[in-house]
Amino acid sequence: MLRSLRADTGLTAEEVAQRLGVSRSKITRLETGERGASEVDILSLCELYQVDEKYREYLTGLAAEGKQRGWWRPLTTPHSAYIGLESDAASISDYGLALVPGLLQTPDYARAIVRAGTPGMAAETVEERVRLRIARQPLLTSEAAPSFDAVLDESVLHRVVESPDVMLAQLRQLLEMSQLPKVTIRVIPYEAGIVPAGVNKFIILWFEPPRIDDIVQIEDLAGHRYLTQRKIVDHYKAAFRRLVSLSIDPAATRAVIRAKMASYESIVR
Repeated sequence: MLRSLRADTGLTAEEVAQRLGVSRSKITRLETGERGASEVDILSLCELYQVDEKYREYLTGLAAEGKQRGWWRPLTTPHSAYIGLESDAASISDYGLALVPGLLQTPDYARAIVRAGTPGMAAETVEERVRLRIARQPLLTSEAAPSFDAVLDESVLHRVVESPDVMLAQLRQLLEMSQLPKVTIRVIPYEAGIVPAGVNKFIILWFEPPRIDDIVQIEDLAGHRYLTQRKIVDHYKAAFRRLVSLSIDPAATRAVIRAKMASYESIVR
């Protein structure tokens, strides 16, 4: 938001730093979230950017909230920034070529994914990561739940993670979560052909105004990256719309999930 305000004025970070008598790196760290913004910081920037009183109060309120300890802080995670963004999003669009989204995973499925993602990880750390993933899931059932739109490749239903028992429980949870009022799950069938996404996993976080830009999170072998340039974000939004158009509708998706559940049930009996 601070970066957007500066961009609206046409000032560079260097020019802002000179006018406020601070270092350029401070302005950069404030805009990237590497440094917490104090009330004095907010008021100084708002005066420079000629922000109205109502919006100043909104920004200083956000700065105060930012100093509060997040619910996930007692748990060790390299993704605390994402969790904070996720909890504030008005809508989440999640595409995955290989895995069930984290917000929809069962503990056993999540445990297998965490182990596979980081071989040799200490058992205690694995369990902590699993607890964190499951602790995020009440977001979808809360009164202020964001809209959650997940698009899965059909292969996600067929790829056996850990065991048929684990997959059966996971598909049951997918079916249950798909009934939530703000959750939509769609499957891209094999016959849809090649999908347009250039990565196996991306998430679009949509935010309500004022002045909060939408963000794309990319997950790949290099880790998690955030894309904020509007042109790039719009490109991913268009890709997600295309993925939705290739998908079968939510009712048909539930039928496909039920059919695959029957297949797993025949194995585990």
